[in-house]
Amino acid sequence: MADKKKSAEKKEKPEVKKAKSGSAAKTDKKPSQKPSEKKPSIFSKIGKYFRECKSEIKKIVWPTPKATFKNMGVVLVVLIVVGLFIFGLDTGFGALLKLIMDI
Repeated sequence: MADKKKSAEKKEKPEVKKAKSGSAAKTDKKPSQKPSEKKPSIFSKIGKYFRECKSEIKKIVWPTPKATFKNMGVVLVVLIVVGLFIFGLDTGFGALLKLIMDI
């Protein structure tokens, strides 16, 4: 029964605090930058960008020449098979169209 009273108390409306009025509310906000901090120059930003690029390039795991040639072989075989398939379809449809046009 005591649990029901506690849950009923929690369901009641919580107190709403009113916002401060006037200039007091404006002074509570913190400025985004301190006056003593300087904005970084464009050259420092460019230098930082290239340093980060260099560190990312070091993380790349390059494939071995053997894996590269194996992948190249797979690509060439697939190209040849698809090319032959399309050549066959084109030849077949061309012959079918010629047959239809002669009628």
